[in-house]
Amino acid sequence: MNPPRSHKRLTLILVCGVIFMFGFCYMLVPLYQLICQKEGINGKAANYAVTAAPGMKVDTSRVIKITFSTTLHGGLKFKFIPLQHSFNIHPGEGKLVYFYAENQSGKEMTVQAVPSITPSDAARFLKKTECFCFTQQYFFKNEKADMPVYFFIDPAVSKDIKEVTLSYTMFDAGGFIKKQEHFTKGRIDL
Repeated sequence: MNPPRSHKRLTLILVCGVIFMFGFCYMLVPLYQLICQKEGINGKAANYAVTAAPGMKVDTSRVIKITFSTTLHGGLKFKFIPLQHSFNIHPGEGKLVYFYAENQSGKEMTVQAVPSITPSDAARFLKKTECFCFTQQYFFKNEKADMPVYFFIDPAVSKDIKEVTLSYTMFDAGGFIKKQEHFTKGRIDL
C-alpha cells in the first residue's frame, strides 16, 4: 500500500527542516564569535592588527584610565604580569606597554594569550596595532621575555566610558601549535 501523496510531501518538508536546523545549530557558534569579534560585543576584541585612520586626532579633552590584568589558565607554570598596571590615556593617543613572561615549567612550551576587554562596550574601540596575542609564543625552558602591546582608544568611544580593563589569559597551546616558524619579532628576549 502506497502512502498518500501528502505524506510524502510532509516527510520531505520535515526532513528538510531537520537538516536546516542541524546546519543552523552547527553554524551558530562560529557566527556568534565572528559577530562578537567584528562588533566588539561581549568583551571580544579583534585578534588582528589594525591601523589608525589617516588624520585621526587625539582628543585631549578626555582621559580614560587603562588597567591591565593577567591570568594563567589551569595551573600553567609561567610568570605573566604587566610591567605597567595602569595609566591614563587620551582617546586617539597611541601607547606601547609591555608584559613580562617567564617560562617556569622546566620544559619548552608554546603558549597563547587571549584578550578580554571590560566594559564590553569599550571592546570595539580599543584598537591594537601590535600585540603578542596575535600569535602563539614559543618559550625555551626558563626563557624570559618582554612582550609588547601597542594600542589606541578610538576617539569615537562613548563619553560614558572612563575606565577600560584589558585582561589576558595565557593558555598552554602545545596541543594547538600552528604550522609556523618560531616567531619572536616584536618581543624582547631577556
